[in-house]
Amino acid sequence: MTRVIDNVQIGPMVWKMRVHFPRLVAKAKAGQFVILRVNEQGERVPMSIAGIDRENGALTIIYQVVGKTSALMTTVHDGGELSDLVGPLGEPSHVDKWGTACVVGGGIGIAPIYPIAQAYKEAGNRLITIIGARSKDILFYEQEHKAVADELHVCTDDGSYGHHGFVSDVLKKLLDDGVDIGMVMAIGPVPMMRVVANLTRDYSVPTWVSLNPLMIDGTGMCGGCRVLVGGETKFACVDGPDFDGHQVDFDLLTSRLGAYKEQERVAMKRFLDNPGCKLAEAVRDFKYPDEGR
Repeated sequence: MTRVIDNVQIGPMVWKMRVHFPRLVAKAKAGQFVILRVNEQGERVPMSIAGIDRENGALTIIYQVVGKTSALMTTVHDGGELSDLVGPLGEPSHVDKWGTACVVGGGIGIAPIYPIAQAYKEAGNRLITIIGARSKDILFYEQEHKAVADELHVCTDDGSYGHHGFVSDVLKKLLDDGVDIGMVMAIGPVPMMRVVANLTRDYSVPTWVSLNPLMIDGTGMCGGCRVLVGGETKFACVDGPDFDGHQVDFDLLTSRLGAYKEQERVAMKRFLDNPGCKLAEAVRDFKYPDEGR
């Protein structure tokens, strides 16, 4: 069992969970992930590492409720336990001294980009951070990123805060203005990562993206997380999750991510319809984006 230090809601459908696991934390590096189960009957789900506190042996996971297991995670109270937690998994993000590094986080990707930003800064880079969300009410980690970045840009799709527009707008302006960016790291929704990669290709700026394909065992045995990079099949769990964004087949990634959408809907509905579920009202009101709220 893994003890949960705290599990708090930090935005609409977004929670921050800290777990106490000193042995894992001692080995974890920016860009890696873990796989957890809430209980013995639960599925194994990969979660990006959003914070590493070596002094207290604490690991931070920030998750968004998008299905049954993430909804179940909200029921774990402060001081509670997870059935199991495995990690660190995957290859750490490549860290070098590029002069100026730019990290781009969109939506829930704002969380895993944070320890990567810290690592880039500690390596001696000037750090430009661009984070974005649909609206101000679902933006998080702004102060954490502000404390690390030399230059922070915040964007919202609806213009409720910061730049009115997308993270790619800000990145394009920086490049057009002649800012010498040595590399870009982007994490977020697949369409966002695709746009960023297509943009930087035109400026010949090396760009990495962190991929989130369907994953089962996390050790390279099942092949479920396969992606196509530079025409070659790679496994995100052991070869990634970071890959050259200019080489990723985003069409295939998008297709594979939608393979089990209907099954996910059915599982979530059954879970929410169970009167024994002790869920927060915010989760009780969960609707898929195309169902309205």
